[in-house]
Amino acid sequence: MNTFTTKDGTSIYYKDWGKGQPVVFSHGWPLNADAWDPQMMFLGQHGLRVLAHDRRSHGRSEQTWKGNDMDTYADDLAELFERLDLNNAVMVGHSTGGGEVARYIGRHGTNRVAKAVLIGSVVPIMVKSATRPNGIPIEVLDGIRQGTVADRPQYFKDFTMAFYGYNRPDAKISEGVRENFVLQGLQAGIKGLYDCIAAFSETDFTEDLKKIDVPTLVMHGDADQIVPFPISGQLTAKIVKNATLKVYPGFPHGMCTTEADTINKDLLAFIRS
Repeated sequence: MNTFTTKDGTSIYYKDWGKGQPVVFSHGWPLNADAWDPQMMFLGQHGLRVLAHDRRSHGRSEQTWKGNDMDTYADDLAELFERLDLNNAVMVGHSTGGGEVARYIGRHGTNRVAKAVLIGSVVPIMVKSATRPNGIPIEVLDGIRQGTVADRPQYFKDFTMAFYGYNRPDAKISEGVRENFVLQGLQAGIKGLYDCIAAFSETDFTEDLKKIDVPTLVMHGDADQIVPFPISGQLTAKIVKNATLKVYPGFPHGMCTTEADTINKDLLAFIRS
């Protein structure tokens, strides 16, 4: 397996396939790099170098007690860029991974980055507050924490219904997709997953978004039940200077899986534009 050891001694797993301009993927919670297989296969077959890592405490990376926060996630990603000497890269982040992309740019700049893509991303900030009254109530986020700790296998299985929009009357449910979600979630460390809930929901990425100075594609499904469009994609497109907003009618949070053909074609068109 491809791994590298970070400055704090954590082993990080990554995939690195193909040749050409690098496209670097950051996955959502509680998944790992395998969540990007449809995109990596497609873009790799179209002459691009595709890379994805398992965030620390997720997948095949080392499970850590500390460091499960956005600053460390971004710094781990920066070490991957430096060790592989990646340049002119397209950064693609889904959900929590979108926050990771934003925080990477906020902390490390865009010297190695050509473009960015934020898909169903948790930016600018999810949690409800006095200044963000339409955000996600903390009680909902506490419910995610409770479900993760109390009965993680069942909670993740139930979570897939909203994640992939399978709770809609017209949904075509794939039990295989649901099982794969649970499998990836169970590969992660419970402490890291628990900490990551606060990282993805309570981190304010507003200042990071203001620092993005490369062409950016914001992709969001208007049927996203996990990270609703009005509190995320809609606001993000207004904050990022060079943002192009693409809204997908009826697409769920997990649209990179359920609507892979559409997402893949739009990613390739943006990368080549």
